[in-house]
Amino acid sequence: MHIVVLGAAESGVGAALLAQAKGHTVFVSDKSPIQEVYKQKLTAAGIPFEENQHTLDQILRADEVVKSPGIPEKASIIQALREQDTPIISEIELAGRYTRARCICITGTNGKTTTTLLTYHLLKKAGLKVGLAGNVGYSLAEQVIEDVFDYYVVELSSFQLDDTYTFQAWVSVLLNITPDHLDRYNYSMAEYAQAKLRIVRNQDSSGYFVYNADDENIQQHFKAALRPVRQMPFSLHKRPDYHLAGYYMEEDRLCIDMLPGFYSATEEISTTASPLIGQHNRQNTLAAVLCARIAGISGAEIEKHLASFRNASHRLQVAGELNGARFINDSKATNVEAAWYALDGIDRPIIWIAGGTDKGNDYSTLLPLAATRVKALICLGVNNEKLTATFGPVVPHVEETRSMTDAVQRAAALAAPGDVVLLSPACASFDLFRNYEDRGHQFMAAVAALTDDQTNAEANE
Repeated sequence: MHIVVLGAAESGVGAALLAQAKGHTVFVSDKSPIQEVYKQKLTAAGIPFEENQHTLDQILRADEVVKSPGIPEKASIIQALREQDTPIISEIELAGRYTRARCICITGTNGKTTTTLLTYHLLKKAGLKVGLAGNVGYSLAEQVIEDVFDYYVVELSSFQLDDTYTFQAWVSVLLNITPDHLDRYNYSMAEYAQAKLRIVRNQDSSGYFVYNADDENIQQHFKAALRPVRQMPFSLHKRPDYHLAGYYMEEDRLCIDMLPGFYSATEEISTTASPLIGQHNRQNTLAAVLCARIAGISGAEIEKHLASFRNASHRLQVAGELNGARFINDSKATNVEAAWYALDGIDRPIIWIAGGTDKGNDYSTLLPLAATRVKALICLGVNNEKLTATFGPVVPHVEETRSMTDAVQRAAALAAPGDVVLLSPACASFDLFRNYEDRGHQFMAAVAALTDDQTNAEANE
């Protein structure tokens, strides 16, 4: 076949390399500039490409198109391809055609990356031959060229799932469904939920579906009776209305039942050694533990390897301590739901740094937590009116700043021993920062500067 790949970043270049390796002719087109590292890969492989444009007549000659997950359905080039019925697939769909490995695929609005990295960590530390792929930044298609792994742990966004049709996960995981990216789904929660549920659509009785029984949107949109897959619901609590595969007996003690609904032996696993904090990370941990048990890893091994896990940056990451107050970087919390998890998971008084580019946020769900846990709110954004209007009546102290250095210094001044200074913005970062990583790095640097100043002051006494 002649395959055209739209988008020349990690997933697109990986798809192009795989398609060529399987004997197809390939052309790559990107409407934006292509990063040098990807140009070099395409050039070395002898794959023709264009950047800063889409040449319509070249693209319309494709027998099949592999589309970058970042390109929306409404894009004119996609509409032109639809008009002539050209098949459009994702990199994940292409990769699935050529791998013999078992894929553990993880999606959800929040918690995907943490759960993916923890699952990968548990499998790798146990000695399994496992690859890491998908939305964490590694192309599944490129790894499938050599296909040396027995397992892949794959983080999948709804955008990556949109153009899958025959791809079959061995274990699918759905952590939660909350409003996000609705502009891609006609502002319909039902359409967004169905995009997430594509992860389970091709599974049969040989597969497993690990899902959060506490999530109301999953309950509403997953038609459990219609699916032949082995269902593995989990919950933060033991529930009489579900035959749970896993739940918490205590704050840091799991009960795992590998055959929910039958008289199988249950086992307990301690999560005491885990460095992850917050209620949502208890859910993420439970999902990852179930995946590891399905893959045959013992409870004792899981307990051992939980202790050595280190999460990706900017996700409830401890930045340091100063005068008895702990500073936590949760810059990845770019929506209200993620900020809710952070506030809910910290049981100390909080000085909360929030704000940025508002995505039409409804902050009402945060009000009860703010009223009971937040002693001060520092608004960090160009326009903070909505935050101050919402939280001013319930938070004792609210102030504004437009500099991360100022925000951290003010938070440190307001914090008492035992308090937590929490950067959990609930907003996008683009008003003052390049992205959430830049925002998180500036927070870490500002905290480090304060602790260095304190160390130097103590040394000079």
